[in-house]
Amino acid sequence: MFFVLTLSFSSVFAQTDSIEVPPYKRFPSLPPIQILLSDSSTVYTKAQIPKGKPVLFMVFSPDCSHCQNETDELKAHMDELKDVQIVMITFHPLWMMKDFIDKYGLSQYSNVVVGKDIYYFTPAFYGIRNIPYMAMYDKKGNLIEGLEGSQPIPKVIEILKK
Repeated sequence: MFFVLTLSFSSVFAQTDSIEVPPYKRFPSLPPIQILLSDSSTVYTKAQIPKGKPVLFMVFSPDCSHCQNETDELKAHMDELKDVQIVMITFHPLWMMKDFIDKYGLSQYSNVVVGKDIYYFTPAFYGIRNIPYMAMYDKKGNLIEGLEGSQPIPKVIEILKK
C-alpha cells in the first residue's frame, strides 16, 4: 500500500515535459517592435507600419551569407513585393547595418525599413534559432507563418498572397 501511494504522489508532482509555445504563436498579431533606424535617432514602431498591407519581418545579420543571398532574392522579386511592407531587423551595430543598406541599395525601396532591434525583442518573441528568420502577416496584421533559414522568395510571395 505504501508503495502505491508513493508512486501515485510522485506521478502527481512530476514535472510535465512540455515544449513552451513561443509568444508569436500565442499572440499572433503584429508585435510591438521598436527598431532604431540608420539615422541613429529615429525609432520605428508598430504604429508606423502601414495598415492594410501584408507585412514581412526579416531578422538578419549583415555578415550572414544566407541573409545576403536572401536580400538579393528579395530585390530580384521587388516588383511582386511592392505591396508588402518589409521590415528588416538586425542586432548588429548601426555601422554594419548602414553598410548593408548601402550595399544592397535598400533605401531606394519605399516599402522597406531596416532597423536595429535595440531591446533584443525579436529573438525571444519568435524563438529564433536560425537566421534569416521571416515572419509573415496578412493585411489585417494577423500572423500567417514564421520560417527559419533561407526561403525561396516565390514561396514567401505565395504565402503572403493567401
